[in-house]
Amino acid sequence: MTANPWVRPYVLTGGRTRGRRHLLVHTLVSGGRYDAAFAGRLLPEARALYERVHTTSESVAELSAHCGVSLGVTRVLLADLAAGDRIVIAAEDSSPYDPHVLERVIDGLRELA
Repeated sequence: MTANPWVRPYVLTGGRTRGRRHLLVHTLVSGGRYDAAFAGRLLPEARALYERVHTTSESVAELSAHCGVSLGVTRVLLADLAAGDRIVIAAEDSSPYDPHVLERVIDGLRELA
């Protein structure tokens, strides 16, 4: 799924450039309880993010890339979903030098090679 190129990013975020929480690119996001009725009411870009986090835990950057949604829009949409207790965002005080984060980066680079 990629975002519709004819829809401007500010339309998807209601003109906002930041969500209620500032999410770092390496922040891990996972799904809480999945609600199909709620997913059906979301815009396609938000729905793609919502459904993806319910299948796997990924970083904000990975979700942005896999769903074809720009990083800025991804951050705002994920912050909105988290504010509504629809998804779970890992503690933001985790270091980018955390061994688990570094292992994920190395694994991702190996996949690209």
